[in-house]
Amino acid sequence: MEALSTSLPGGTWTLGDSPVTRFGYGAMQLAGPAVMGPPADQAGALAVLREAVEAGITHIDTSDAYGPTVTNELISEALRPYPDSLLVATKVGANRDAQGGWPTARRPEDLRKQVQGNLRSLGVEVLDLVNMRMGDATGPQPGSLEEAFGTLAELQAQGSIRHLGVSNVTPEQVAEAQSIAPIVCVQNMYNLAHRHDDALIDQLAMQGIAYVPFFPLGGFTPLQSETLSAVAEQLEAAPMSVALAWLLQRSPNILLIPGTSSSAHLRENIAGAGLSLPEEAVAELDRIGR
Repeated sequence: MEALSTSLPGGTWTLGDSPVTRFGYGAMQLAGPAVMGPPADQAGALAVLREAVEAGITHIDTSDAYGPTVTNELISEALRPYPDSLLVATKVGANRDAQGGWPTARRPEDLRKQVQGNLRSLGVEVLDLVNMRMGDATGPQPGSLEEAFGTLAELQAQGSIRHLGVSNVTPEQVAEAQSIAPIVCVQNMYNLAHRHDDALIDQLAMQGIAYVPFFPLGGFTPLQSETLSAVAEQLEAAPMSVALAWLLQRSPNILLIPGTSSSAHLRENIAGAGLSLPEEAVAELDRIGR
């Protein structure tokens, strides 16, 4: 299946040697409740993946821990053989337990097993991009990532991984990772209400490194803000559209991966992210997280 030639909001960014659309797609919501088990609507999940690629999206974010293996298997079923233009990013560093938890799994043997699992469930010989997930459910935590990230660098040198990134990390961990091997992206929580990475985003932009915010719309608890609602009302737009558009306008190295299990919602996200925010609206929104 070839991606259609279309113009998505934000244009493109180059991850390493791979041009991708800045508007991407996050597959996490395709799994069942609490990101466990299969989707309630298997056909609908496959359809939204196909529609994402047909809309021109060339960046899909996933993980073998989603389901577990569910989203990767859906991606494989829906999109193989993969278009040459499509980059599928995955992440390692955590497993799933029977209660739906995300226990840390960062020992070298754990990471090698996870990389092999992603290769198998995605049906590929080389992973386009692997993010090393650090921290925990509360966010980034201090500490060295040398052993874990070094293991991924070894796997990259062996040919199992094309590009490396880091996720849920502190600025110090970003610098440590860069001292071990080149990275093409940082994936952290960031949105209108969570602006702790402002300085890091600007630093990465100067280095030509992408910043990929997860939970761009607030995650499991949607963004709620009187200012956001007021600006959206003034622009006659949905608050979530304003939030996505703000991210694209925040910095050219920000790549979006909003997730949905609905084709209609996917189309709404694409349209909403294309909203052009006037300067006065951006100034109002910038006050939310500061």
